[in-house]
Amino acid sequence: MKILDKYILKKYFVSLFFTLLILIPIAIAIDVSEKVDKFIKNIDLTFSEIINDYYLNFVISYTNQFLPLALFISVILFTSKLSANTEIIAVLSSGISYKRFLRPYLIGASIIAVFSLYSNHFIVPKSNKTFEEFYEKYLRGKKKSKTYVRKVNLQLTNNDLVYIGNFNLKNNNGYYFSYEHFDGNKLKYKLIGQSIKWNKEDSTYHISNFKKRYIKEGRDIIKTGVNFDTIFDFLPKDLVYVDYLAKEMQSPELAEHIAISEKRGVKNLNNYKVELSKRTSLPISAFILTIIAVSLASKKRRGGIGVSLAIGISLMFIYVFFLKVSEVLGSAPGSNPLLMVWLPNIIFGILAFFLFRYANK
Repeated sequence: MKILDKYILKKYFVSLFFTLLILIPIAIAIDVSEKVDKFIKNIDLTFSEIINDYYLNFVISYTNQFLPLALFISVILFTSKLSANTEIIAVLSSGISYKRFLRPYLIGASIIAVFSLYSNHFIVPKSNKTFEEFYEKYLRGKKKSKTYVRKVNLQLTNNDLVYIGNFNLKNNNGYYFSYEHFDGNKLKYKLIGQSIKWNKEDSTYHISNFKKRYIKEGRDIIKTGVNFDTIFDFLPKDLVYVDYLAKEMQSPELAEHIAISEKRGVKNLNNYKVELSKRTSLPISAFILTIIAVSLASKKRRGGIGVSLAIGISLMFIYVFFLKVSEVLGSAPGSNPLLMVWLPNIIFGILAFFLFRYANK
């Protein structure tokens, strides 16, 4: 690695670090001012719990959110300073091409992207889980998890279907239960129960006032009874689909959850798919935002750093706006979540290409 690469990479990471060092404490100060009264009211809450369970995970979460913004601002700032000091002109005048000049920026973006990918898929979800548990216990007051679901359809396998009219997740008791087993398109067995209760001790289901129907060639066999215990391949938690749970699952677990839920016939899982796709699309934006920032800031302007910074921040807010809109649209039933999540990167990727061509000239 040449001196130029080391010089730019050092400025790349130092500028990013100090930008985050400015943004994160501001976010913490605002949050402390909003939550301090709630912390004081919880007399059993210790200072170490506030730091370790809340603010440590708060920093992880907000660093992940601020990273694209901090990266973009930091690259514009130090590149504009290089341009203002005519350092970029000196580098290009020495025979180094613009593409070669861009290489250390892309190396820095690669390091950030790899770190962010691992963080988004594994570290942040685990952090979110601890953060949400603390928030629910001490700050929220009311639990946001569902305790009652109605008209639930589950497809356990390609041949097994379950329907529950209503189910109370608090006492694990439900009503109007039916189970159907198919052989291809032909119904072979059906179980109907007036009520169903899950026994946590042995993971069995107790069905009351049941009727079994065996469908044979030319005749049906019907059996009835009062009580019946059996096992099914689902748990009560599988009956409810809460959007915030996606943020608490590591990516392998989330991908498996999506696959199982689709197999069971859950209608709209776009919130989960958006969350999974976003964990990859956001780190990849490090390359796009770096190229845009360098292309904007490498040209020496009459207004100095302020002009480049103003243009860059405006583009950054447009990008964040597109991100939020695409998440909402991607979560809507019938939309393509993968396309919607990647659409901001596609649009700004095209912008980065044209800005790079212009700067390269």
